Amino acid sequence: MNSDNSKKERDAMDGSEPRKAAIVLGLFETPDALLAAIPGLKAKALGKLEAYTPYPIHGLDDALELRRSPLGGMVMVMGGLGAATALLFQWWMSAVDYPVVTGGKAVFSWQAFVPILFELMVLFATFTAGLGMLLLLNKLPFFGHPVLESRAIKSVTRDRFALALEAENGAFDAEAARAALASLGAVEIEVLLEAEAFKPFEAHILLRTLVGIGAACVVSGLITFGAVKVFPLLPPMSHMHDQPRLDPQRASAFFKDGHGMQLPALGTVARGHLPLGVATQEEAAMLVNPIPRTALTLEQGRRAFNIRCSVCHGATGNGVSTLTTAYGAKPANLLASQFLEYPDGKLYWAIVKGKNNMPSYAADLSEEERWATIHYVRALQRAQHAKDEDMR
Repeated sequence: MNSDNSKKERDAMDGSEPRKAAIVLGLFETPDALLAAIPGLKAKALGKLEAYTPYPIHGLDDALELRRSPLGGMVMVMGGLGAATALLFQWWMSAVDYPVVTGGKAVFSWQAFVPILFELMVLFATFTAGLGMLLLLNKLPFFGHPVLESRAIKSVTRDRFALALEAENGAFDAEAARAALASLGAVEIEVLLEAEAFKPFEAHILLRTLVGIGAACVVSGLITFGAVKVFPLLPPMSHMHDQPRLDPQRASAFFKDGHGMQLPALGTVARGHLPLGVATQEEAAMLVNPIPRTALTLEQGRRAFNIRCSVCHGATGNGVSTLTTAYGAKPANLLASQFLEYPDGKLYWAIVKGKNNMPSYAADLSEEERWATIHYVRALQRAQHAKDEDMR
């Protein structure tokens, strides 16, 4: 009690209100003695009952009637929230904001989302377990619990067991608590005063906190900088310009033929380009023009025809070339009856595969431009072979 009196004297000297007794702590030599004392203390209802032991004691939770920790439920909820967040973000990016078909998979391929989903679930759950335990359940950053200042704390962390009757709802009879612990076998009893008010937002506390954080950042930054300078190529401290790569037109020992540049795999189709799908001109005759005939389509076909076709077939498609006789070949008259009866698919085949002296224009005209050109050729033919209804 001498220590208690000295604390009261210090409180009186600095002008603050004297602190009241908040906890009566009793030490027990064995865990069995501690468990045997719990029912008697609970029956007296002198305050909140708490136990402090150096290691877990079987049956202690049930004896104190402690509720199950909510930490597991908190981790489960936040882990599920993290998984749902990852799934939502990946769905939005892959299926809505930037839908790209990769390897023929659907844009919403949830199986590919599992690694990120798992990582975010673990991230949410880990932060919840750490911060939830420290801030919500342990109520940090409060470090001033009276038990930490007791004489018994050294024994409790070594080989003794303690029961504490703590003040609850303002009313607390310290003498009655002392007597109860003594009657139930406590070998040492200590009265602890309530903790001093903790004010985390005082100027000196905030300043010390900021200085500590700043010093930690500076020290860690200097250590990292020094480590990178001393070991610049130590994995994983590698730089992008040092990474292994294959330069264009260079040899490579990785491939059997020694070439770094490889041809596309057999059967590869460029993105946005469909293969012809037929093997002969007769099969091509079954193809139907898939593009609707509109003013925009005819204008697109006119441009392509004037750039690629008119130099040989003439501006109206009549086969009168703008080239000199040195050209030597005789371009087809697209207005002839032979071509009036030509299926669109055969014209498409000629554009893609070429015919006689005419080369293939597959590399120069896109699929849409080819069909648009055929629409324009049909328009030229109709202009030269107008029907009665066209004259109205």
